[in-house]
Parts: sequence; structure tokens; C-alpha cells
Amino acid sequence: MLFKDLSLIEPILRALQTEGYLTPTPIQAQSIPIILQQKDLLGCAQTGTGKTAAFAIPMLQLLAEDFVKGKKTKSPKALILTPTRELAIQIDESFAAYGRHIPLKRSVIFGGVSQHAQVMSLQQGVDIIVATPGRMLDLMGQGYIDLKALQIFVLDEADRMLDMGFVNDVKKIIAKLPQKRQTLLFSATMPKEIQDLANSILTRATKVEVTPVSSTADTVEQFIFFTEKKNKANLLTFLLKDKSIKSALVFTRTKHGADKVVKILNAATIKAAAIHGNKSQNARQTALQNFKNGAIRVLVATDIAARGIDIDELSHVFNFELPEVPETYVHRIGRTGRAGNSGIALSFCDVEEKLLLRDIQKLIGKQIPVRIDHPYLIPQAILEPKVFQTLPKELQKQKNPAPQKKKKKWYRKPSVKK
Repeated sequence: MLFKDLSLIEPILRALQTEGYLTPTPIQAQSIPIILQQKDLLGCAQTGTGKTAAFAIPMLQLLAEDFVKGKKTKSPKALILTPTRELAIQIDESFAAYGRHIPLKRSVIFGGVSQHAQVMSLQQGVDIIVATPGRMLDLMGQGYIDLKALQIFVLDEADRMLDMGFVNDVKKIIAKLPQKRQTLLFSATMPKEIQDLANSILTRATKVEVTPVSSTADTVEQFIFFTEKKNKANLLTFLLKDKSIKSALVFTRTKHGADKVVKILNAATIKAAAIHGNKSQNARQTALQNFKNGAIRVLVATDIAARGIDIDELSHVFNFELPEVPETYVHRIGRTGRAGNSGIALSFCDVEEKLLLRDIQKLIGKQIPVRIDHPYLIPQAILEPKVFQTLPKELQKQKNPAPQKKKKKWYRKPSVKK
């Protein structure tokens, strides 16, 4: 199937051709016809499956048809809520790319920056708003946003909204929307609270589900480093001394962990910066720009902050800590080895993460090779053979040393005769 087979209008097909897109992904092929029929949709899909285009393309077509019919208003006709500033910017850029030949106005709304430019944009009249919940609710409260003409509402990354504590803000925004509207909800997972929310805001929705990615690209070489938790920072510094590592994206589980890693790397004269939810928007954008232009070699990120960020020609991905969800590993290392380029993924594993490694290897269907050429190798006595089946023979010998003969005691307690 090609995009031209999806009954898309010529301006959109022309824009897609400019972007070099000819064939829709599974989520796009299934979702676009449903949305064009103005039906509600429940999409189960993760970042990286092409879901932004799955809703942006048909939304642009529906709004363009209204524009041609002369249905013009300064009030927004479409609202997309997404959990992070980076995703909001990326979604706005997608609308700009696919809608370059359609005269619709957009505004992207997020916190961490002055609201002045955003308010000015809204006052000039917009058709599409892409927003994070906090700033959206704030501007609504100040009377800058009127949603009475809204036709299409998209809740993106609903499970992340729940994780980040935004669900109450989302519900407050939804309460202000017109009852008669088209609603699209996308979520990678469906916890009970998100399922309940979906049931409350969707009307006779069609469900589209894309199987989570479970395979890694052949263009990415993968390696595991067994080390103690306390030695991970030393190991990372040791490996990054290799000048052949041109650019590295390092994943940590927490914001605090990301900041700590950056501090250690900078102290070792390795230029690094962190991006996560506690950083200001300007700080995050500056860090990302410095990384892209080569001013810094290392970007340290949490999964939430890194979602939706595409970095061309990324040579290395480091899993400083293994993710708790196996699919997240696939998405993390999939940020390298793109567009025909090769990439390398290096993962650190301590004793507490042994079960996470087992689940990852089970998901991807292969054992990840072990690297032992470093000075921070974990003491082999505490490794479990059933978990670490990838260990080379020389390490297995270390794990099972030859039994030693018991030495005779040099002192024997004398017996006492009664």
C-alpha cells in the first residue's frame, strides 16, 4: 500500500513526497481511513511507530476541507495534548511538514518559557494547537483560549500523562471541550485508569493496535558490560576516553541520575549535558542543539525526556541503567544505526539488573555479547550461571574454580581423661 491509495488530497501527497514518504507504516495505514471518516479512534502504539503522522495527516485533510468550504474562525479547531515539551515541538514540526501546502495556522504551547509569544500567536487566530497540559490549562484560565469551535481532540501518550501526574489537568481540559467532537486517544499501554478515561471520552471508537517492537536492527552492534553499580560511572568515563566515540546518548532511569552522570563526565573533561523534566525549556533546547552541532559529545537523558527526539548520525547509545520495560531497550538502542548508518549500543548490568537483562534477551530473541576488556569487571562469584549465559568460557572458569583440598588443622584440642 502507498499513501496515494489512502484517498489523500494532492497538497498532502505533494508534501509527503517532499519528505520522501511513499509507504505508510501499519499504524498509519489503519488509522488514516478511520480518522478521515470522522470516527473516534483508540490507538495502541508506541513512539517510533509513526503515530504522529497517523493522526496529523488525516486531521490536516479534514481541516483543509473546512477551509475550502469557507468555515473560517479565529478559534482553534483542533487540539493535541502531549506530555512533554519536546514531543509538542516535534508534533508541531510534523504538522508544518505535512501541511506546508495548506493555509492553516498552528501554535505550540508549553511551559518553561515566557507565555508572551504564545499568547500573541493565539490572539492572531489559530486552527491547530499542540500543547502540554499545564500551560494549556493556565492559558485557558487566563481567558486566552476559547475551545467552543473545537472539532478534533487528540490525547497523545496517555500512559505517559498518567506516569507524569498530568491526568487531572487533562480531565479539567476535557471538561471544557464541546460534547460534539472527534476524539483520538493514543497510548503505548492500557492501565486501568487510562482504559477508564478512554471509555469516558470516546464514542463508539475503533481500536487500532500495533504490535510492540521486539526486534533490534541489524545495523546496531550490541554489547553488555557486567560491572558493580558503584563502578558504572567509572566504566562510562573509561569508555568515553575513546575518541572514536563521536557522539553518545546515555540513558538513566532518573533525573537525579542524569545530573549525577553529567557532573562526573564534566569533571573528567568529557563535555556532557542532561535533558529531563526538571530542566527549563531553554536549557533542554540548548543542550540538544549543542549535541547536534558537536559542541558536546554526550547527551544524558531519561526515557521520558528523550521520547520523540531524533538525532541524525548518532554513533553510540549507552544504557547506564537497564530499563525496567524490555521494549524500552529496543527503542533506546534504535536511536542509533538509522538511515543506513551503523551504530553501537553498550549496556551496563549490575547484579540487581540481572532479571532485566534476561527479559530483554528473551524479548529480542538473542543473547547479547559480553565485553570483558575493561578494568571494572564484576566479581564473578556473584553471577548466576542461569542468568548470564552469555559469559565467555574464560569467565565461566572464574565462576567455577577447581575445588581446593582442605588443609589439616595444625592444632588439635587434647582429650581429657576422666
